[in-house]
Amino acid sequence: MTDDGLPLVVAITGASGAPYALALLRTLLGLGRTVHLTISPSAVEVMLAEVGLAPKLNAFDPAAWLGEVGPGRLIYHHHRDFSAGIASGSFLTAGMVVVPCSMSTLGSIAHGITTNLVTRAADVHLKERRKLILVPRETPLSLVHLENMLQVTRAGAIVLPASPAWYHRPKGLEDMVAFVVGRICDQLGVANRLIPRWGEGEGG
Repeated sequence: MTDDGLPLVVAITGASGAPYALALLRTLLGLGRTVHLTISPSAVEVMLAEVGLAPKLNAFDPAAWLGEVGPGRLIYHHHRDFSAGIASGSFLTAGMVVVPCSMSTLGSIAHGITTNLVTRAADVHLKERRKLILVPRETPLSLVHLENMLQVTRAGAIVLPASPAWYHRPKGLEDMVAFVVGRICDQLGVANRLIPRWGEGEGG
């Protein structure tokens, strides 16, 4: 089975940046990928503040905030459900993204602390040498934050800060969000046309 046929894991935690998570989910589902999703309680508070949506963790309804989703394309797991497939290395995936990734979550992953399904699934991806992409949105960064980023990078994760570029001259917030989502998809190996590529359109 190729990576294209394997599901992806998306975790949403309580850092600022809920629009990135929603845009990534819509993009992956729109491209026909199967996504396993887990959400931390603090992420719900941030989502309510930033996008006016508060998913119910105990009665999850994707249509309420993502619209219609194809059958079996989005599989939700409660953050306390350690019996979920994504908690085991025997469950094959094409990679995992934590977006946005809070500094608390990043610190837990850096030190192998698995107190919920988010950190357990991330730990599984590290030990199985699968793609793990962490998307922090924090500024400024303390020495502790930087050392934790170094630690997870050494362990095999990719730290992809939510840092939109300007060379493509974004026309609004949607373009800036799309740039970060496009870079996440690039790291996952998911073909996309969300962002202009540097050098595209040049002669030759």
